[in-house]
Amino acid sequence: MDKIQIERLHTDLLTAWNNQEAIKMASLFTDNGISIGFDGSQYNGKKEIEAEIGKIFKHHQTADYVWKVKEVRFLSSEVATLVAVVGMVPPGQKEINPAANAIQTFTAIKHHNNDNWKIDLFQNTPAQFHGRPEAVEELTKELSELIRK
Repeated sequence: MDKIQIERLHTDLLTAWNNQEAIKMASLFTDNGISIGFDGSQYNGKKEIEAEIGKIFKHHQTADYVWKVKEVRFLSSEVATLVAVVGMVPPGQKEINPAANAIQTFTAIKHHNNDNWKIDLFQNTPAQFHGRPEAVEELTKELSELIRK
């Protein structure tokens, strides 16, 4: 059951991004949660995450995420990590932009009072695989198959 909740938390996060819902995205983090973006920007706490992501949505039509969860690992009954691969489909396009492929990881904490999981640390790391273009092609192909389903 908890594995499903962790995967759902990731889905909710990326769906909120795709729908440009900064308030929803921030609500998925712990009060002191940290989000590290693709460009290395770090936002600390729900309020800053909401404000900074809100600015991005206000000034940019963002690309939509396509994703596949690769692993959920429980470090304890109340702490878990998730690893996923993601691609982005730019506005008005139908194919993934390989330059935006990334590996996402997060650490989630289960709250005792309501058994809800929240993200405490989220990191979105570029998957550029320097010197290995075949790895970029392989990941792009894997993610592109999700669009066609």
